[in-house]
Formats: sequence, C-alpha cells, structure tokens
Amino acid sequence: MRKEDCFYLGKIAKKFSYKGEVLIYLDTDEPGLYENMESVFVEFNKHLVPFFIESSSIHKGDFLRTRFEDIDSEEEAEKILGCEVYLPLSMLPKLEGDKFYFHEIIGFDAEDLRLGNIGKITGVNDTSAQPLFEILKGDIEILVPMIDDFIVKVDRENKKIILDTPEGLVDLYLDI
Repeated sequence: MRKEDCFYLGKIAKKFSYKGEVLIYLDTDEPGLYENMESVFVEFNKHLVPFFIESSSIHKGDFLRTRFEDIDSEEEAEKILGCEVYLPLSMLPKLEGDKFYFHEIIGFDAEDLRLGNIGKITGVNDTSAQPLFEILKGDIEILVPMIDDFIVKVDRENKKIILDTPEGLVDLYLDI
C-alpha cells in the first residue's frame, strides 16, 4: 500500500498494558467510526505495514485502545510507539453537500461569483489557525480563507468550487 493511497488516521501514542496493548490517538472528529476496524497500516521504517487488530475500543474520547495480533508484550509495543497509522482512502466516509476532504478538491476549479474562474486549487494550507485554499491562476498563487460563508457550492460533478469572496480579497492578487 502506498502512502498516497491512504489517509492519516493518527499516531500510536502510548503503551496501555503489559500485554502489549497500545493507545492510538485518533486525529478525527468522529473517533467512533474507527472503533471496529480489522486492520490498519502502520508506518514502520518508512514503509506501510499492515497490522491486524484483535480488539479495540474507544478510550477517553480521542484514543483507540488497541490490541494487535502478534504484539503480546510491552517490549513489542515499545517498538511501534510514535508510529503513524493510516487507512486506505476508500475507507473514508463519503461526504455530501458542501463538506469535503482536503485531498478531494485538489485540481478543482475555483470560481468566484463576482470574478468568474480565479484558478485551479492546487492544495490546502492547514498550518495556520484558518485553513486556506491554495489557488493557482497562471503563475500567481491566490490564498483564500476556507470559511463556510465564502463557500457557495462544492460541485463534484464538474470539479469546481463556487466561492463568494469579499471584494478586494482576490482582487489584491490579480491587480484588479
């Protein structure tokens, strides 16, 4: 399995018991969706390795208490501490309406109600407090805050996002 075909689910945060159980921090808004998985991919030595789950349960909200097959001791659990956990993209729940996954909109056209097509979405910058659409128009990069009020429609069929940006925001980049 390639990392590009997967999404980041979380990280093996700590050992839980002397029998090799671990706590996986789930980086998701809905941890309950991932309580009954059969397996996950663990990034070990820069490779995704399948790990089969014997048992798991939600622990204190954001953690998944997990017992993997073939990990029966604290020493074995220690080896995978800090490793990132992934699942195939096909396991993501389908989103509808104007909700979307960041990876899903890469390549979509960005269309502003006032300005028309303002470029192609090349990425999402989520390193700041407010995620930003990264839009490329020719050789100009336009950054638009990912605010619900700006997003009019996500048109998956035509691969475009329709935005209603305030006057001056996009104009600043395009010298309008």
